Amino acid sequence: MEGDVTDPNDQVIAHRFRGFLPVVVDVETAGFNARTDALLEISAVLLDMDEEGYIAPAEQLTYNVHPFEGANLEPAALEFTGIDPHHPEREAADEREAMTEVFRLIRREVKAQGCTRAVLVGHNANFDHGFVMAAAERIDAKRNPFHPFSSFDTASMAGLIYGQTVLAKACRAAGIPFDNADAHSAAYDALRTAELFCAMVNRLLEVGAWPPEGH
Repeated sequence: MEGDVTDPNDQVIAHRFRGFLPVVVDVETAGFNARTDALLEISAVLLDMDEEGYIAPAEQLTYNVHPFEGANLEPAALEFTGIDPHHPEREAADEREAMTEVFRLIRREVKAQGCTRAVLVGHNANFDHGFVMAAAERIDAKRNPFHPFSSFDTASMAGLIYGQTVLAKACRAAGIPFDNADAHSAAYDALRTAELFCAMVNRLLEVGAWPPEGH
């Protein structure tokens, strides 16, 4: 039956995350209000787990996105990200097209990995989760694969493990190169966030904190 979790020995990523598929997401936006401000970029990174239980970034899908009709564009936000929403070389997709394709990729992987649904992983995940959910509502998505409120926040995780909450500093603490010149691109930040999440999950494996005793 679709959505059932299969044998954990066959689907180790489902077993590791209680039937959830972690998917790393980063968005770039034209402000902080998910309901009024434009979604301008979205990138999603899938994760793979090997036979020893180590996870690593796998497939990545990224879209530049046209502002939805009536969207607010905050000048300060555009200056911060350096995104020109109307630049002819952005090759941006309609929000419906972009979100539909991202959701389709994730639903495919949820099924392939024997999971029940996806859970969003993000750096300050509430921000990315809010924009994904608002976009899903705008396009009236019938099959949003993400859990409606749960997420993994790498900022909180990195604060506990490395004593750092800023993405660049957390990555460097984890031994992951980070180029500030490339930051604030959804594709770049999503991949670095994925590497950071994997480093922290794998560290738990290496120090013997997973699986828990008696598991």
